[in-house]
This record gives sequence, structure tokens and C-alpha cells, in this order.
Amino acid sequence: MAAHPETASKTLSWKVGGMDCASCAAKIRGAVERLPGVSDVKLSVMSETLTLALGAGATTPEAIEKRVNGLGYSTAALATPATAHPAPEQDACGCGHDHGGHAHDHDHKHDHSGHDHSGHDHAGHDHAPKAGKQSATAKDHGHGLPGHVHEATPDGASWYQTAKGRLVIATGLFLGAAYAAGLIWPGIGHWAFILACVVGVAPVARRAFAAARAGIPFTIEMLMTIAAIGALFIGAAEEAALVVFLFAVGEVLEGVAADRARASIRALGDLVPKTAIVEENGATRQVDAASLRIGQVVLVRPGDRIPADGEITDGTSGIDESPVTGESVPKTKGVGEPVYAGSVNREAALRVRVDKAAEDNTIARIIRLVEEAQEARAPTERFIDRFSRWYMPAIVGLAVLVALVPPLLLGAEWSVWIYRALALLLIGCPCALVISVPAAIAAALSAGARQGLLMKGGVVIETAAKTGLVAFDKTGTLTQGKPRVTDVVALTGSEAEVLAFAAAVEHGSAHPLAEAVLERTRADGIAYKPAAEAAALAGQGVTGKVDGRAVFVGAPRHAESRAPFDKRARLTAEELEAAGKTVAAVIVDGALAGFIALRDEPREDAAAAIAELKAMGIRSTMLTGDNARTGAAIAAGLGMEHKAELMPDDKVAAIKAFSSETAVMMVGDGINDAPALAAASIGIAMGSGTDVALETADGAVLKSRVRDVAAMIRLARAAMGNIRTNIAIALGLKAVFLVTSVLGYTGLWIAILADTGATVIVTANALRLLRFDAGKAS
Repeated sequence: MAAHPETASKTLSWKVGGMDCASCAAKIRGAVERLPGVSDVKLSVMSETLTLALGAGATTPEAIEKRVNGLGYSTAALATPATAHPAPEQDACGCGHDHGGHAHDHDHKHDHSGHDHSGHDHAGHDHAPKAGKQSATAKDHGHGLPGHVHEATPDGASWYQTAKGRLVIATGLFLGAAYAAGLIWPGIGHWAFILACVVGVAPVARRAFAAARAGIPFTIEMLMTIAAIGALFIGAAEEAALVVFLFAVGEVLEGVAADRARASIRALGDLVPKTAIVEENGATRQVDAASLRIGQVVLVRPGDRIPADGEITDGTSGIDESPVTGESVPKTKGVGEPVYAGSVNREAALRVRVDKAAEDNTIARIIRLVEEAQEARAPTERFIDRFSRWYMPAIVGLAVLVALVPPLLLGAEWSVWIYRALALLLIGCPCALVISVPAAIAAALSAGARQGLLMKGGVVIETAAKTGLVAFDKTGTLTQGKPRVTDVVALTGSEAEVLAFAAAVEHGSAHPLAEAVLERTRADGIAYKPAAEAAALAGQGVTGKVDGRAVFVGAPRHAESRAPFDKRARLTAEELEAAGKTVAAVIVDGALAGFIALRDEPREDAAAAIAELKAMGIRSTMLTGDNARTGAAIAAGLGMEHKAELMPDDKVAAIKAFSSETAVMMVGDGINDAPALAAASIGIAMGSGTDVALETADGAVLKSRVRDVAAMIRLARAAMGNIRTNIAIALGLKAVFLVTSVLGYTGLWIAILADTGATVIVTANALRLLRFDAGKAS
């Protein structure tokens, strides 16, 4: 075992082999939490990890490992203690950058200084950094006994090549030998079945009593042990041996199903190449891709996968980003543009400067987010957990009554009613019910990740399925987020002077509308010098001095208080806004110099996305800081409702008002609309794998396609429908066989077959979600 440093309080992490379902995780959590000094226990079924905080001088790491191993799981200490990944806090910092009243989103990684250019509203996120997680391969401790054996299937291994599979085969051979012995030597057949049963139930009993000593008496292992031993005592050795065998088969099927869900995520990790070609001082050498450091330059040849997130420093080529975004059409990218690990270089050689370490590249973050999402349990899952806590003791109590009441009060035969009570114990196992929710959630998360739809856990899936209204930010979400200057209207002086004054106060801003003005100025070859005393006025505009002259650039509604607007000026502004353009007025020394009109075109799929949502019975509304005419023009073209001229707090108020009527999904680019994203029932970020898009909202659409919002809701609804079906199957089968067992119509082997069958059915039903095409309208 790895050594653990002794500190006052330390975080330890293990790879736990064989957590196949939520009940496995609950069993480990319950056993470990009872140890002195243990706190903050976290388990991830998807990544098979256990993380906890351990106080000094209390329980030793070895004692924790012994407790977990005693339950039938393998443990291996991770090389470096994994740290918890707290949900990043959303900060409603509002830099009121409002260009023409146009609400925009920015990807700022620095502190938001409150710059406010032309009344442009934006707010940022403060987000906690996410620590990297190291993984280790679990040791196979060779729990080579039948029963509730837990083991992660090695990559590429078939079920029969695992220890668990070999044990099922061995148990089956024992059972077959017992049948053969009974036919050849009838006198010893009964004893052969007893031997087969004891061999099979011994490890199950050991784990059952280990769990009981840990304070968890009501487990499937305990029910199996009681049923098998009880069956032996009443002379049903043949059925007891068959029950043990069927139980072991069920465990194999459960493990295979769980590993299939994990394999869909492991496949993402396999997309990143294992090696990379580093270029240094004109020479190249091949290195391990995991060892790449930020700042190194790698050579990516045509046909190669890009080994790290980075920026192109030399070359232009078509990049297939389908592994990251799901978008199958290659994008042509050149110098200065970002590329993502796992993408395929299709055409020409590229040199890429590494921007992210291996453990923090886009695919690694996606995998980590999906794994961690397992910890965010849906309300339905939490209810099932609470239900199972009293359900199993209730079944045990009912079985005791079935065994005792008829013989004691009615003089019935003891063996008959004990047999029925044992069958009741087996059919009462809640395995299928407990796994019904997390299996569907895991499959939906995996399917979504492969299609560029990230949802952070069951809570998000359940909330998304209930969405009745989707509120969209306009710029960068419904529109391309790259406005361009369409009109320059000079009321005094020339158009070049109007642009020069605007560019002077906008100089140095990274704001999209400011960049559009500066780009037009450069394209027209207009000279200007940066303004002095430049300052932002929150929610209104930006001011500065150019050659001693006071300049203001902002929305016409704010500019009218600084300079008189005549009839011609008002008519010009109205006509430009009616055409769906954002208008910025340029005021110089208290006089209106002119207008600059800009337009940001809607995304190609925006109208189709709104139509899809409407067909699903979901309302859509656009929330924008832009002026009413521009907002109305764009909303009308997309066929949706709208609210315009909104400050950040106005957006929050609108979200809260909508939320009083229905569940609201807010969709933005993950930067500007932090307050609104936080206020909504669920916040979804647009963006192709950016840090903010992945880490700050409840989910993200990696393709940056508006239609994927409908796809995400469609997937969430399919997952919740799957869960309802699973619960109905699990409870329905229980109800039927509980009655038939008590009435004596079904026996022990039918009971365990029904229990195993229910588990297999709900798991197989959940795995259907792995093939669900969220982009296809039903």
C-alpha cells in the first residue's frame, strides 16, 4: 500500500475495484463513515474512487482498506491523494459594458473592472480552479470466491476471463456435479447439493457478517445467507444450491452492465494520442503525450490526432473536432486559433503551442465532469435510497411474520411457511429498484457527453426534463457574437471623424462591439489616438477626452440626456434599430456627431431550434440588454418572445418571475449572464469546451449549436421516462412475486430468478440510453 503522510487532517483517495451500482457505493459509504475520524466521504461509481477526510490519531488508512476489502471490494491507494472538486461559485460581478444597450457575454479570465462601454451589460464568473485528479489502477486482490464479488473488468477482457466469471463457472460446475452425483449415486445426491451450496454461500456469508459488523445488517448478502442456510435446514438443498448459482450469475451480469457504461467514457480518453512529437531548437523528438508541458511546441502531421489543447503557431489545416464537439464537418483553422486534444488534423502539418497540461485538456475535463456528476444525485434517486432503507427491514420483518404466524396461530406446517418466508426474503431484495435510477443517469450522462451535451449529474437531468421555458441570452447564444459595423451616419463632420472619435474611447477594449468599431476603423485606414481619461459608466456607455474634447459613446436612450436630438436624428436611430441593428450614438462636446450601427446575425440553426422547442411544448424567450426595436426585430425573425433593454438585475428579476410559473432553463455563454444563470432552475453554457463553459454552469452544449438545447431536454426527458419505466418494472415484479411467494405459487429459485431478472431488465433498459440520438426529433 502507498504510504500516507501524517498530518492533522488529510484527504485520502483509493481506487475501489468493483463498484457496480449505487447500492455498492451506499454500502461502502455506510461502513466507512462509521469509522472514527472519517468525514466527507465521496464515492464515484463511474470512476470507482473513494475519497475521504481522515483526522489524525483516529483510524489508519490500513483500517479503512481492511473495512472495504472485508465487504468484498479491492482497494488501491491513489498515487496522490485526490482533492475534492467543489462546484465553482458563481459571482454576480457586473461590469456594465452596454454597447447600444446590447447585452453581451465575454470570456474574461481577469478581474472584472466594471468597464462599461456604450451601455453594454455584462457580468463575470469567479470560478474556483478545478484540481487535477490522478488515477491509479486498482489491484486485483483475487477475491476468488463466488457470491457478491466485486471486480472491475480489465480492458479487453471477456466476462469469463475475470475472476468473477471464473467463479460463476466453477459454481455452475459444482451444481452440475451435484446433479450428476444424484443420478449416479442417489444416496449422496442430497449431500452433494449441500456441499455445492456451502461452497457457494460461504464467501457471501463472510461479506454479510463483515457488513453487519460495520453497522449495515440489511444487505443482499445477508438475505442470501439466511435464505440459503434456512433452505438447507428445511431440506431444500437442491434449491439452495441453485439460488446461490443464480445469484452469482446476476452479479456477473451486473458487473458487465456497469462496465459497459464506464467503457463509453473510457473511449473518450482513448481518443487522445499516447505520444507527441515535440519540436525544440529545430529538432523533433517523440515523447509521452501525458508529459507535455505548457509552452512546448508540438508538430502535428496530417492524419495525426492533436495531443494537447493549444494554439496553432504555424500552418493552416482542416481540423476534425468531432471527438470533442460531436461536429462532423472539419473546420479550417490557422495561426492563433485554438485546437483541442483528440481532434484530427486532416490536411497539412501544424505546429501547436501547448496551452493545457494533459490532466486538464478538454477531453480530460469532460471525463472528469461526467465522473463527478455521479455524485450529484437526482431527487428521485435520493427518494429511492430513503425508501430502500426502510423497505428491506420491512421485508425482513414481514418474512419473520410469515414464518411464525401461520404455524403458531393456525397450526400450519413449519417447513412450508419457513420456505415461503425464505422466498419472500429473496424476492424482497431491492437491488433492481436501487439500480434503476443511477443506471439510467449514468447512461444518459455518457450518451450526452458523446454528443456534446454535458449535464452535471442527476439533479440537472431531472430539472432539464421538467423545463417549461427556455430563456436565451442574445449575443453569442442566439447570435454569432461577432458583430460588424453596417452603417456610419455622420450628422456633423465626416464618417471618418465619427469612427475616429468612437475608436479613440474604445481603444484597448476586448468588447465585441468595441472590436467591431476598431476593425472597421483599421479596414478604412482611419488614424486615431487613444482617448485620455477613458472611463466606463455602468449600464450607459464610455467617455474620454480626445485632443481636449469630451467624447461619449453609448446607446441613443442614454445619449439624449447629453446632447439634443433633432427630428432627423431620432428618425435615423429608429430606422436603424427597426432593421435589427444595434445603434451607438457618438457625442462630442455636448453635440451629436453621428451614429454607428452594428449587427450581429442570428446563428443558422436558431430559428429551427426555437421551432423544435415549440413542438416540444416549451416556450422560448430572449433576454437582451439591446434596445427594444432591435430585440423585437431579431425575436420576430426567430419566432420567439423577448424582453429588451434589460440590465443584469432585470434579467434576474425576469428569470424569477418566469420561475414562479414553470421550471426555467437559462442559456448563455457562461460569462456575462452569471446572475441569470444562477437564478434559473438550470443554467446551460454555450461554448466549445472553454473553461468557463465547462465549469461554471449546470451543463454545456459543446457544439455551440442552439438546436442542442432542445436535444439536451430531449435526452433528459428520455432519461426520466427510462427511470419511470425501470421503477415500474422493479416494483411491479416485486409486487407480483411477493404475493405468489406468500401464497406458495413460486419457490426459492423462482424468487432469486425474478430478482436477478428484474436487475438485468432495468439495467439493460437503462443501457438503451447509450444509443439514444438526442438530435433526432421524436
